[in-house]
Amino acid sequence: MSKIERFSVSLEGELLKAFDDYIDHMGYASRSEAVRDLIRNKLVVRHWQDPKAEGVGVVTLVYDHHRRDLPEKLTELQHRFFKEIVSTTHIHLDRHNCLEVIIVRGRASKLQKIADLLISTKGVKHGRLLSTTTGKEIR
Repeated sequence: MSKIERFSVSLEGELLKAFDDYIDHMGYASRSEAVRDLIRNKLVVRHWQDPKAEGVGVVTLVYDHHRRDLPEKLTELQHRFFKEIVSTTHIHLDRHNCLEVIIVRGRASKLQKIADLLISTKGVKHGRLLSTTTGKEIR
């Protein structure tokens, strides 16, 4: 484990109060833990900006499964990218709407392309890519 190094940060009182409220709301044990988490989040965002970077992510899709040919189109896209799609979970939300959760792994640029294709498929009501790290590039 790396040696802990201390540094100081100067903030306006209002900003510090808002940060402390955030820490309390999120349940962090300390300001240091919250700051470490925020830094890691920014490092993951920067990592994903490198198109060759390896990443993992979760694509969520909400759609009406009665929409003509939509489930088949989504399945076809997933088969097209079988090397990057690690797992898919399909959940019935109600009589019409489904949630599909798709775990992807590979080059960040390709994962973004896959997510964009899935999300933009006609009939998808809402979609989002949550990009994260394999954990190798951050501590």
